[in-house]
Amino acid sequence: MSGKVYITGIGSTALGRHPDKSVKDLTREAVDLALKDACAKMSDVEAAWFSNTRQGLMENQNTIRGQCALRSMGFETIPIVNVENACASSSTGLNQAFAQIKAGLCEVALVVGAEKMFYPEKKDLMYQAFLGGWDVHDMVRSKQVLLSLGEGLPLPPEAHEDTGQHSVFMDIYASLARQHMRMHGTTARQIAAAASKSHFHATMNPLAQYRHDMSVDDIMNDKLVAWPLTRAMCAPISDGAAAIVVCSEDALSRFGHSRAVEVMATALVSGSNRKHDDLSRHLGKVAADKAYAQAGIGPKDISVAEVHDASAYAEILQTENLGLCAPGEGGVIAERGDTRLGGRIPVNTSGGLVSKGHPIGATGAIQLHELVIQLRGEAGARQVAGARFAAAENGGGFFGVEEAATVVTILGRA
Repeated sequence: MSGKVYITGIGSTALGRHPDKSVKDLTREAVDLALKDACAKMSDVEAAWFSNTRQGLMENQNTIRGQCALRSMGFETIPIVNVENACASSSTGLNQAFAQIKAGLCEVALVVGAEKMFYPEKKDLMYQAFLGGWDVHDMVRSKQVLLSLGEGLPLPPEAHEDTGQHSVFMDIYASLARQHMRMHGTTARQIAAAASKSHFHATMNPLAQYRHDMSVDDIMNDKLVAWPLTRAMCAPISDGAAAIVVCSEDALSRFGHSRAVEVMATALVSGSNRKHDDLSRHLGKVAADKAYAQAGIGPKDISVAEVHDASAYAEILQTENLGLCAPGEGGVIAERGDTRLGGRIPVNTSGGLVSKGHPIGATGAIQLHELVIQLRGEAGARQVAGARFAAAENGGGFFGVEEAATVVTILGRA
């Protein structure tokens, strides 16, 4: 493979609950913004990757979701590929578009993630949809394995309370958090510190679903979801879309190349049958190691990162997997302020999934939207000074003792 690949246009809708907007509406808004940002026309796009995880179950729109969304706004004859890879869907779309351009099969590609998760008239189905994110033929055993990972940690009385309807993934994240607490001494307050930092960052992001600051005590005292996770430590149900225009080095001169950002690496991995406590083989670390090798840089070169904090605990683990701190130190750097704007390595300057929002099929593209803004120096009050290299970690689903798929992407200022 030869030649560099660039992101030359980005667009994102505001995130939140949009019962009046369809997947097509969200797609059109994001794509129009990305094309305008790239100084590109629809006719410039030679191939497209479209990501969505909910429309099949919620609306019975299966198999051709991308064709329905993109052809409805005027895209014709080009290859349109539907990508469903759990929460890592749209970052997987970029991974595939990157490979297509590197192979010389096209010069300009479009990556779209669009998701509607909020259907107020189908509340039970909204929560059932999360169950598709693990092996439905092995559900009982999978649940037992995942929920047993945190055993051995003394629990407070509230840990046994029924907290009401919520995603089963939050029970899984709570179990993983307890394992980390048992292994490394991580505290609930450190997890709250990660969430508090992200809520603060979101106050400066006009696209974020929640834009109110929350102190560590506010986070700790919020409604319990699954101990040690409170509501403010968990990603909300969100609707939204993001789009990315990607091009080859040869095609860059056609567009607004002065603001282009290089895709230096994209590593897509699945998990392994590792021992549950062998976090040195966690798929997030495997993906990060591959991405750094591909990019020719290391963790110390990263200026800013977006990580997949479907729960605030996940941010702590993924900062370790990215090598932004030593194993077991993710909680320490969050509590110390290293990951806050102005700190050593700002993480989730967008507000992260816990505050910015988490429209599953679009989340990876939305992370990249934030990092492109940072590398362009266009993030306003949340700008990381002198940002040169950025990393995104985007994981999804569960299989065995970890996520089913993870993508780590590294971007560089052109």
